[in-house]
Amino acid sequence: MNASQTVEQRRRFLTGATAVAGAAFAAVGGAAAATQGAGSGRSAGRFAGKVVLITGATSGIGRSAAEKFAAEGAKVMFCGRREVLGREVEAGIRRAGGDARFMRADVTVPAQVEALVNACVAQYGRIDIAFNNAGNDLPAKSIAETSFEDYDSLMNTHARGVFAAMKYELPVMLRQGGGQIVNTASVGAHNAYAGVSVYTAAKAAVMHLTKTAAVEYGDKNIRTMSISPGWVDTPMMDRATKAWGITKEQAVAGQPSKRAAKPEEIADAVMFLVSANAAYISGTDLLITGGWQG
Repeated sequence: MNASQTVEQRRRFLTGATAVAGAAFAAVGGAAAATQGAGSGRSAGRFAGKVVLITGATSGIGRSAAEKFAAEGAKVMFCGRREVLGREVEAGIRRAGGDARFMRADVTVPAQVEALVNACVAQYGRIDIAFNNAGNDLPAKSIAETSFEDYDSLMNTHARGVFAAMKYELPVMLRQGGGQIVNTASVGAHNAYAGVSVYTAAKAAVMHLTKTAAVEYGDKNIRTMSISPGWVDTPMMDRATKAWGITKEQAVAGQPSKRAAKPEEIADAVMFLVSANAAYISGTDLLITGGWQG
């Protein structure tokens, strides 16, 4: 090989190496730009493409769940009895870039629950996750002092409301090949507390409806779970402590955590239960009390 051939080979090698390096640099730069773009925009989220139906989401735990699911990419349909608050929550989620629809519905009226489920399917095509959370409370009364109107109010909202929700959600999930349901029970489902006999009885019913659904539909790719929060810093806690003549600090003084849960902490637990990380959990009730055993 003469000198001119050697020089030509070196020139070709350097030209090729430069081209390869340039292509590699462009690829790395493109990947970095894509990563930066992904970080600067709205992330897809753990629940991207999922449809979530929530009852009782105008405040408290339900509202936090609606906001968190939407922030993680889910399409959220939710209800409540308070129109103004519902529209506020819907608008807030949309301002944050989420997809949410509010529909006024009272879970004590089965026809309204059915209409909510049908509206969700009409809007989004399916229901992947249902969080049946609607609830109410009444001033503390002994059993003898509790009226039949009080009894009906609590049972119809909690036990019958969850029954109605599952009755209409489950056929949708059966048609689409699966789904997940979380129902809100209470630490009161596990323990007896003076003055709230019907409330705790209704929550115990919720827990057992959940377990039964897990047995009936476990082979249909449908998981059902319940959560049992203790004190949660919500408007319901405000009303309860006021009615009982105690402060929030007094209410939680006997608990290991010495504080009430934040609504978003309960919502996080719900999101865990319906995530891929909990794929073999069904029929269980999750106590969320910061260690308090009631």
